[in-house]
Amino acid sequence: MIGTLGKQSNEKPCDTIDTLIGAKTEFQGDIAFCGGLRIDGKVKGNVTAQGAGNSTLILGERAEVHGTIEVPHLITNGRIEGDVHCAERMEVQSQAEILGDVHYKVLGISFGATIKGNLLQQSAENSGKGVITQLKPAAARGERKTTAVDPKKT
Repeated sequence: MIGTLGKQSNEKPCDTIDTLIGAKTEFQGDIAFCGGLRIDGKVKGNVTAQGAGNSTLILGERAEVHGTIEVPHLITNGRIEGDVHCAERMEVQSQAEILGDVHYKVLGISFGATIKGNLLQQSAENSGKGVITQLKPAAARGERKTTAVDPKKT
């Protein structure tokens, strides 16, 4: 999926893992990093990429982050409780669960992933202002129509 997402973004993600938080590790406190960070354990605190580079955060399937994430690139298959701000591209894999708002530029979501929050797409013309995507449930059981709702009109 990263290959298809790569064509739509100006920045290439970091392709190395500079720091690893292992599956049996529990970390409490904020993390600021550059380069590649992979989390397989639990983090209670905010995770932030430093500088305007190509830093990439990877969350393994047993990873848990309880805090805000602010990174250019994110690949997650773990659990996030908090808002996510992804300046370039984000891949949400099948076992991922996000409980919070997601601010993104380019987003890929696999079947089975769960996001319980608003999706806010960031664009160059719209930096700082997100477009909220909310799906309205179909009225009748047999209907398959799903429409996006403009929150300003509701």
